[in-house]
Amino acid sequence: MVTVCSSERTVVEVTSAAERRAWRDGVAVAVATSAYGVSFGALAVTAGLDVWQACALSLLMFTGGSQFAFIGVIASGGLAAAPTAIASAVLLGVRNTAYAVRMNPVIGLSWWHRIAAAHFTIDESTAVSLAQEGPRARRTGFWVTGIAIFIGWNVTTLAGALLGDVLGDVRAYGLDAAAAAAFLALLWPRLRSRQAVATGVASAVVAATATPWLVPGIPVLLAAVVAILVGWFNWWGATPRREARA
Repeated sequence: MVTVCSSERTVVEVTSAAERRAWRDGVAVAVATSAYGVSFGALAVTAGLDVWQACALSLLMFTGGSQFAFIGVIASGGLAAAPTAIASAVLLGVRNTAYAVRMNPVIGLSWWHRIAAAHFTIDESTAVSLAQEGPRARRTGFWVTGIAIFIGWNVTTLAGALLGDVLGDVRAYGLDAAAAAAFLALLWPRLRSRQAVATGVASAVVAATATPWLVPGIPVLLAAVVAILVGWFNWWGATPRREARA
């Protein structure tokens, strides 16, 4: 009886620790990503959108890459380029479909949970969730990250749109680097095998090479295809180094 109780207590403690880590990761990524919303709000107004249009994009589209692709095309071509802007945004948003397939078993629960989760299935919520250990911690990471970023991103979009003229060139602040650093912090502990390193390097090289030549969205999809191929064929083996040493 004592042994059983001790084991149950250990499981509860491990689960609680995992969920606390999910909360920490989710909030940290949300803070870093939300800061970048200031850039979007300011750039959207500079591109010709008004404050409410910029806020509507963040509320309804809510996927940073697609939003920046949209206003980037609008800024260069005006309203006449709207069809191209929409196409670029859709191409970048396609990746969220792949995320949804991967996150479906993680979210689980009822159908209305899955419907609600659709709007929060973005790069950051997926990355934080999959970085956790255990189903409860993964669900916690997903919801904390998605909801926190949604709130923060919309607040900072409004701030950036209202203060755009005061802030000047927001790209000079390097806010995008904060989001990239948060992703790297999540990714780094998972690079424990040659296969994981090879997948990351191959995808990064393809995306970086294709970006100057292809329309927004295509490089991301190409990088995803490369990741799938490298992972599928398992050319470098997938055994974690720490296990190999054991």
